[in-house]
Amino acid sequence: MRNIWLVARREYLEQVRGRAFKMTTFGVPAIFAALIGVGYLSSLGLGAGKHLAVASSDPLLAGEIKAQIIGDKDAKARVDVIAPATAADRATLIDEVRNKSIDGFLWIDTPQGQAPTATYTSQSAGDFITGGRLHDAVNHALLDAKLTVGGMPHDVADKLVDGVHLQTFQVKKDGSIMKSNAAASFYKGYIMAILLSMTTMIYGMNVARSIIQEKTSRIFEVMLAIAKPTDMLAGKLIGVGAVGLTQIGIWLVAGGIMIGTPIAGAVLSGDYAVHISITEAVLFPVYFVLGYLLYSSLFAGLAATCETEQELQMYMPLAAAPTWLSFSLIMLVINDSNSFWSVAASLFPPTAPVIMFLRMASQIPPAWQFAVSIALLLLSILVVLWVSAKLYRVGILMYGKRATLPELVRWLRYS
Repeated sequence: MRNIWLVARREYLEQVRGRAFKMTTFGVPAIFAALIGVGYLSSLGLGAGKHLAVASSDPLLAGEIKAQIIGDKDAKARVDVIAPATAADRATLIDEVRNKSIDGFLWIDTPQGQAPTATYTSQSAGDFITGGRLHDAVNHALLDAKLTVGGMPHDVADKLVDGVHLQTFQVKKDGSIMKSNAAASFYKGYIMAILLSMTTMIYGMNVARSIIQEKTSRIFEVMLAIAKPTDMLAGKLIGVGAVGLTQIGIWLVAGGIMIGTPIAGAVLSGDYAVHISITEAVLFPVYFVLGYLLYSSLFAGLAATCETEQELQMYMPLAAAPTWLSFSLIMLVINDSNSFWSVAASLFPPTAPVIMFLRMASQIPPAWQFAVSIALLLLSILVVLWVSAKLYRVGILMYGKRATLPELVRWLRYS
């Protein structure tokens, strides 16, 4: 046991003191903070402050469209009305756009007995925000005009055109009702799944690379004089796993500080408010540890059979396939977390850590599914550890010869 902790301590200190750990641990939160800040600040005032013109043969419709545009507080637009408009007016408006006297103009044709048509002309081909606002303004104005002509009061027509805001609520198992948001649930589950899978894969790969480096440097021949191969493997898994937990802990603290900033508070509020339940907070480290042990044990066994890192890289897509499968099911799981495939994927050990968090983002699964999922993960870890320990014990001393499948079978038979 002493040798296991010595190896674990060596692995932990070696990686924590390394430049890569410091750069990723403190660089990643800084990058995310910068991304949130830049994204929020750059979105402020997008498409606002435009000088627009509305031209139509129907003065009443043009005036209603102007009212709709000005009524959009985010647009902060100046609107000129040309009605009734002629072909000469269109040519003049084109010149004004070219000379940048106005940012663009909306031209409405209202042919007798046919549906109106609308075109927007500007110098920019990518101003989709203004285009979307004008699309809504035209449709609302047309509907408002039709309702008003039909005898409906103007204020009632305006409220009807604005539509009804749909709020969603979720019934909990205890019968309580709380407000929910599908988009926020999706992003919460997605981010937690990415964080879980990314760290699991990264530190599983670190275990594999460490084995390859020590194998090629022949340092194992010295270490084997004082420690058993199984003790070395166990120590390596514990040490690197502790590095992963340390890094995630730092990220969570940094994330809590970031969320407390005014910019993050403005972004993560309203429809984008994110709530982490106690169940999610408790199970995240549990599934991280189990997922890490499963993948790192698999990577350790693979690394023991390889001679170089380049050879190891060839096997990585195969080892990462369960993670890709997990993310390919994200829409199915978020949309229906209790479907057969969602439940099956959350119980299947290679995909369980990621899928279970995607399910929890939508609806907390029954307790028995957590129990079965964790039990199957533990059983899979024991099996993979047994196989990897067998391969590790023989493979770390095999040099200059590529391991074939029959040889791997013989390694597993060695006592």
